[in-house]
Amino acid sequence: MTRQQYAVIGMGRFGSSVAKQLYDAGQEVMGIDIEEKQVEDAELFITHGAVADTTVKATLKSLGIRNVDCVIVAIGSNMQASILTVLLLKEIGIKKVIAKALNEQHGQVLEKVGADWIVYPDKDMGERVAHQLLSPNVINFIELSKEYSIEEINIPENMVGKSLRELDIRANYNVSVIAVMSHGDILISPSSTQTIHKGDILIVIGKKQDLSALTKEE
Repeated sequence: MTRQQYAVIGMGRFGSSVAKQLYDAGQEVMGIDIEEKQVEDAELFITHGAVADTTVKATLKSLGIRNVDCVIVAIGSNMQASILTVLLLKEIGIKKVIAKALNEQHGQVLEKVGADWIVYPDKDMGERVAHQLLSPNVINFIELSKEYSIEEINIPENMVGKSLRELDIRANYNVSVIAVMSHGDILISPSSTQTIHKGDILIVIGKKQDLSALTKEE
């Protein structure tokens, strides 16, 4: 993976989590917050730290933030600061700005001022928990659209020891197997002769209702 530069503005729980994941992946991360303690608490998983008010354009410019590849605005409950920060970031030429929204109205305003990607952590986590409660075989999933998802699923007992040809998942469930994770290895576009073993994980893509039928298998 090419090393990229990120800036995370707002080092609360969400911002710190994003920063740590990026840092652990070998990326360069600048952590920014208006509170010194927040920056100090994040020192172990950021490359650079800055205590700054990002609602002031001159302050943003002085941080050298125009050199980063992506900025994540993770400001907590202060909607006004969040919106103004996104607006200023786009004004100074940041190409990719990801912003945390507290609710749909906040998200709509962030979109209007130029945010490229808006995330709703509470809403997304609620949906993820509900999804995994309803489909216990699902380990992880990525929503591609309102209709389609990619999911990682535990192998149901009735599939163990069979080949993908025998299972014929495409015909039986109308979903496609795009990879198999087996003993730590990932097999991309597995052949029809690939045998499924206990503990393997299938990575599948398809419509949500079809995936739901597959993940309810026992």
